[in-house]
Parts: sequence; structure tokens; C-alpha cells
Amino acid sequence: MTLIASSDQLRASLVRWALVLVPLLVLLGFLSGQAAQSGPGNPWFDALVKPGIFPPPATFGIVWTVLYVLMGIALAMICAARGARGRGPAVIAFAVQFVLNLAWSPVFFGAHQITGGLIVIGILDVAVIVTIALFARVRPIAAWLLVPYLVWICFATYLNFAFLQANSTLDGAEGPQAVERFEI
Repeated sequence: MTLIASSDQLRASLVRWALVLVPLLVLLGFLSGQAAQSGPGNPWFDALVKPGIFPPPATFGIVWTVLYVLMGIALAMICAARGARGRGPAVIAFAVQFVLNLAWSPVFFGAHQITGGLIVIGILDVAVIVTIALFARVRPIAAWLLVPYLVWICFATYLNFAFLQANSTLDGAEGPQAVERFEI
């Protein structure tokens, strides 16, 4: 017996997946950043010399929210592609790259490991390329939705490298000696 879904059933499946995955990815991304005290307000990060190309801090929250929404929609498209060849490996690749994505903030901001962050984000770059290639085999539009994410993390990789170049002495610095503040 062959089951054929109508267009309405396929659309409903995509919507259901998106209603679960989009908020889930946005929430997990937010929690990863909060747990690592990412960005301004983190004394260690505030003490770092910022590269000239470093965007205003508000940019990161806006961009990451949009990217997590696009990632959630792309993943929903793949998850809704029931029976599609390559769906399983595509979902696994997405999960791997997403874990790497979530790991970067705790490594960079939480552990103060600029070099470790660069390693994580370098592996993330490769994992996202693999994910895009696997998504393209299942749903090309889903792969295209991940392209802005790839562009952003390549930019973030450059920023991570620039932070390492400008702050090599603070790489891995811990405790009170990591940042010395004077209030007048």
C-alpha cells in the first residue's frame, strides 16, 4: 500500500514541525548565550580589545534570532520530508552542527578560551557546509535558508581569530587576575 499525502497535509506537517522547532532552537540559542554570560557585561569580554570590524553588541541578538528562526524553518522542512532519501543523515548533521553552535559561547565566553572557541567555530564551519550539502539533497530551499547562517559564522570565525590576535595574553585567563578593574 502506498500512502500519498495531499498538499494540505504536507503543509500542515511543515507548520507543526516549525511550531516546535523554531521556538526550540531560539530558546536553546538564548540559553546557551545566557549560561555563558556572552557579550557585554561579562568582565573578561569587556576587557578584551575589540577588532575594528566588531559590530555593535545589539547586532548579535538580532542576527542570531533571525538565524535561529531560519535554521528552525530549514530543519522543519527536512523533518516534514517524510520518506525522503537522505533525511536521516541531514537531521543528524544538523544536530551535530547545532551542538557545536551551542558549545561555542560556553567555550569562548564562559571558559575564556579564545583558541578553543576558534577550534570549535572552525569545526562548526565545516559541519554547516556538510549540513547544507545534505539539506540540498532533501530540500534545496532548506539548504538555501542556511546560507545566511554560514556567512555569519564565517564572519564570526574571522572575529574569533581577530580577538585571538589582539588578546593572546587573555586567552584562557581565569579568575580575578583575568580582569583587573579600577573604579574611580
